[in-house]
Amino acid sequence: MSRSTYLPGPTGSVARSALPLVPLGLFAVLGAVLAYAWKAPCRFGGAWNDGTQQFLNFCYTDIYPLWWNEKLDQGLAPYFGHPVEYPVGIGGLMWVIQRLVGGLNEPGVWFYDLTVLVMAASLVAGVLVMASLTRAQGRSWDAAWYALAPAVVLTAFINWDLLCGALSLGAFLAWSRRGHFLAGVLLGLAIATKFYPIVFFGPLFLLALRTRKLPAFLWALGGTVITWVVVNLPFMLFAFEGWKRFYVFSSERGADWGSVWYFFQTKQWPFLGDAGRVDTLGIVSFGVLCVAIALLTLTAPTRPRLMQLCFLVLAAFMVTNKVWSPQYVLWLVPFAVLARPNWKPLLLWQVAECWYFFAIWLYLVGIQPGNEALGIGDGTYFSAVWARAITIAILAAFVVRDILRPEHDVIRQGGVDDPVGGVFDGAEDRFVLRVTPPARLREPAAESP
Repeated sequence: MSRSTYLPGPTGSVARSALPLVPLGLFAVLGAVLAYAWKAPCRFGGAWNDGTQQFLNFCYTDIYPLWWNEKLDQGLAPYFGHPVEYPVGIGGLMWVIQRLVGGLNEPGVWFYDLTVLVMAASLVAGVLVMASLTRAQGRSWDAAWYALAPAVVLTAFINWDLLCGALSLGAFLAWSRRGHFLAGVLLGLAIATKFYPIVFFGPLFLLALRTRKLPAFLWALGGTVITWVVVNLPFMLFAFEGWKRFYVFSSERGADWGSVWYFFQTKQWPFLGDAGRVDTLGIVSFGVLCVAIALLTLTAPTRPRLMQLCFLVLAAFMVTNKVWSPQYVLWLVPFAVLARPNWKPLLLWQVAECWYFFAIWLYLVGIQPGNEALGIGDGTYFSAVWARAITIAILAAFVVRDILRPEHDVIRQGGVDDPVGGVFDGAEDRFVLRVTPPARLREPAAESP
């Protein structure tokens, strides 16, 4: 036994605080191995090359077919040789791995394997960073949710989402330690990889407004803008047509599988099911929820924690988005746990996400002509769509309740404020919108006899 594990003092304290990181890192490795093994019927059994079997074996991934769809097999460079429907963080990673596997046998399989290796490293890094955040909240082992949650294992290697997750969590770790510019740099890299982290600037701004910590917010914003521009500018200048493909594709695509708008369109609901209005409906509904979150932030008797607001705004973005792919659960898991680490509603949500994971692949089988008996129909599929939307709404309702009644917030027990809030932790409220209830009518005093 090392002296640092039992001697008092700073050395022993560091060892004790770091001890949970080792098993949590191993849990993340285990989660990655399980996720890779789940794809075995496709990776080793050839199901990728069968449009039905890859769904019946629940092992579909975007990574393998994009080797051909993005013309990587032809040696074309992303953006410069062929437009890519992903931000430059992912396109750049595609290019690097393309260079590494181009001369190998079965380069498409190698492209998948090396991409998975990067995503596995991203999962381990994300879990360890999340463990640092949960440790600050006094609950180190909560990070195990991100390592081994069933929906994480099922969806880990569908796409490149884990890389963005690690960068986003790293940004909040930097923020918690008051490295505001570094937080912005990491958020800029995250946004250059997947666009969704841009929504986190809403919570940061609202809390900076309430506490008058706007300089910290501006440092983070500046870091993000500079980083995003530096990463994107070469592609914008020298491969603009290929670079803009992601943004054009995102604006032009219609309601996709998984979204509530796809349900409304399939069922031909009036107004809500109008395909021509889907962008407007999504933006307006997300805007309404953002206004509600802003009012909650600025009127709550106790200032909300940063992770509570990040969860709420990300959940609002996902529920109102016109695209809701199965792997988007990876976006929300760490923030759901950091916002409210209560296992019962989290487990209920995980069940719904797993149900949806199996339902989408069976639905895609069922809509293929001649395969109806192998898959499921609209009724079963849409019950899965609404199950995860409803369970996320339940999680959000509990978070709102915790904000309005902080005595129910397990993180705030014992007088704790916002352990990962950085400059917001223990800060004085400087701008609050107080809602004053109407004064009660005073009953007339009884006359003295």
